[in-house]
Amino acid sequence: MKILIIGGGFGGLKLARLLNNKEGFEVLLIDKFNYHQFQPLLYQVATAGLDASNISFPLRKVFHGSKNTHFRMAEVKEINFSSNNVITDIGEFDYDVLVIATGADTNFFGNRQVMDNAFPMKSTVEALQLRHRLIHNFEDALNAKDQSQLNSLLTVVIVGGGPTGVELSGAIADLRRFVLPKDYPELDFSQMKIYLLEGGPKTLGAMSDSSSRDSLEYLERLGVIVKTNTILKDYDGRIATMQNGGTIESSMVIWAAGIKGNVPAGLDQALIAKGNRIKVDRFNTIISSKNIYAIGDIAYMETDLYPNGHPQVASVAIQQASVLADNLTRSKTSLAYIPFEYKDKGTMATIGRNLAVVDVPKPHLHFKGFFAWLIWMGLHLVLLLGVKNRLSVFSNWVYNYITFDQNLRLIFKEFYKPKK
Repeated sequence: MKILIIGGGFGGLKLARLLNNKEGFEVLLIDKFNYHQFQPLLYQVATAGLDASNISFPLRKVFHGSKNTHFRMAEVKEINFSSNNVITDIGEFDYDVLVIATGADTNFFGNRQVMDNAFPMKSTVEALQLRHRLIHNFEDALNAKDQSQLNSLLTVVIVGGGPTGVELSGAIADLRRFVLPKDYPELDFSQMKIYLLEGGPKTLGAMSDSSSRDSLEYLERLGVIVKTNTILKDYDGRIATMQNGGTIESSMVIWAAGIKGNVPAGLDQALIAKGNRIKVDRFNTIISSKNIYAIGDIAYMETDLYPNGHPQVASVAIQQASVLADNLTRSKTSLAYIPFEYKDKGTMATIGRNLAVVDVPKPHLHFKGFFAWLIWMGLHLVLLLGVKNRLSVFSNWVYNYITFDQNLRLIFKEFYKPKK
């Protein structure tokens, strides 16, 4: 069985690893990057806590010694469903079974002005660009011509009060507390403002009420200005304008307010659900198809427990990949397929040094503070690919914790490209 997997994220990579060296399968994994990126820690790359290489793992290295699994770095241009092949920028590839695991990208909800001027953070490259701009703003602040320009350079606006926005806000607040005053003694960081804008009534809206309350308390303790029920309407690179008419003068707006699926060209638009996700059945088969599947963030599956689709988190993608691998194996022995049922093992978010929240659904438990922070760190270390990456991240965390410092505040001129 010739299986073609598009996307080397959590779902696609998990599936390829489960089918690796299994008799009767020929697997080809395609991704536009030659590495797997651990997205939950992108915010630490953006705030100089970790190097990009610490959370990235070469996809080819995963399959050293593999007899049946191969990788091609390519960008998919179109899927030709009638002839069972995929057109890429390096050629065409045939398949017996196609698995779309292309994940999701930033959703600006059609706001072109915000798209052109705000900073997203859905990839390693974007996290590095964000880090360079953040640090460069402090360099520029040393040469500010007036108080208005200085205030703008020392103001950061994060849009979106989900885990990404909350974690990023807390990390920047920790930078302001422990690192920046030592790097820039000429600047008064009591003037620096960090805003977190959330369109809903609370932060971490998908988590428990306890986690929402605790996260708000922690953010306010760190000096983050949280504005709930506040929607960003426009940002021209200098002024952030809210839907209620309020404005914030800022040289940096970070967008963490929404995602949309990366749907490859060639798919019938009738199969696209809200959020640009592909409609699938309980076996992750794309509706009206027999040999094409979608897993992870790109898949939209309605169940009794999740009538509006599953949350777009790594654990869903990993579990769907596991069930699909089992079903593909069953197909070779004519055994009945197993329907997918998501087992929610809990959600968590870290807000800053010694501060985190954890929700466990069964039994119903809520943790906060230092203990939750330790749980968060332990789980993320376990989920990282590669012993070297785990050791690097752990040593960085220990160093940062002991010294109250981060040593990756580097600006590479050839890489840094300021937005207009």
